[in-house]
Amino acid sequence: MPGLLSSPVCLTVIWFLSWSLHPIRAQIHPDEVLGVQYALLESNVTLACRKSQIRTPVVWHHNNSAVLPWHKVTSDGTLVLLHVDLSAQGNYSCYDNGGLLLHSVKLRLGHRPGSLNISCQVPNHTHVRCSWVESVKTFLPAQYNAIYKVTGQESRTCIVDVSQKHCDIVHPAYWSDRQTLSVQETNALGSETTYARMRLHKLLKPNPPQSVLVNELEGFPKRLNISWELPSSWPQSLGYPLLFHIRYRPEGSLHWSNVLSVQSPVVILDVVAGHLHEVQIRARDELDNESLWSEWTAVSLCRPWGGTNDLNMLH
Repeated sequence: MPGLLSSPVCLTVIWFLSWSLHPIRAQIHPDEVLGVQYALLESNVTLACRKSQIRTPVVWHHNNSAVLPWHKVTSDGTLVLLHVDLSAQGNYSCYDNGGLLLHSVKLRLGHRPGSLNISCQVPNHTHVRCSWVESVKTFLPAQYNAIYKVTGQESRTCIVDVSQKHCDIVHPAYWSDRQTLSVQETNALGSETTYARMRLHKLLKPNPPQSVLVNELEGFPKRLNISWELPSSWPQSLGYPLLFHIRYRPEGSLHWSNVLSVQSPVVILDVVAGHLHEVQIRARDELDNESLWSEWTAVSLCRPWGGTNDLNMLH
């Protein structure tokens, strides 16, 4: 007759008890982390094992590994990380000496915000876009709040695009000399506000003209016809005229010839017969002499009329 210990029921009970009494090391995954703790880079960071008791031995793990950054553990189980760098980021978990998980936390490291370098673009009288670059790389997600202020008027929100780090002002007080944009950067470690004074009539810079066409004039070997369209960002309905600067030269020449015009098209009368020519155009507000010229358009290439064997335009 088989012994009692060899019976299937008894063996099952013994296996279950031995499994349940064996210390188990819990695995911590990112979605199980209880919270996030933020701290300054290069500082000493304290992580408390919240469920531990004074003088109770604990074991800390970093990203499920017993290998920790430079540290010390106090008598109450608190972990102190010394002069932390970015490699110290991650999930930290503490266990009692039986392997029971007591606490876990995710550590994020970075810097407080610093001042911003703000620049503003004014493509027309009704729209301003201001963008910024951080002077301090914080390594932390940030929120931005931007306020546009004109002396004597109520403050207005500059509509922020956080991902692109810019904001837009619609229908600004174009001619006012006392305009200020303030941009506040905030992260988990603090905030910083940067102020920028603006004089929009000195920042106005149209986009380049569009749809530039350069054509020969049949029968005229020293003429070119140049046409273009207003930049799409320049509202025609507002009635602000643009001044256009056309420059042209034979390909390879170091010297440009120049023509100013307030309308398209323009016929150039003095090109060099038989030579391929380079043509570019830029624009500026005609009435605001302190405004800026746009960038030049891309070079257009064209050879003036030279008879029936040369009727092709190059771009």
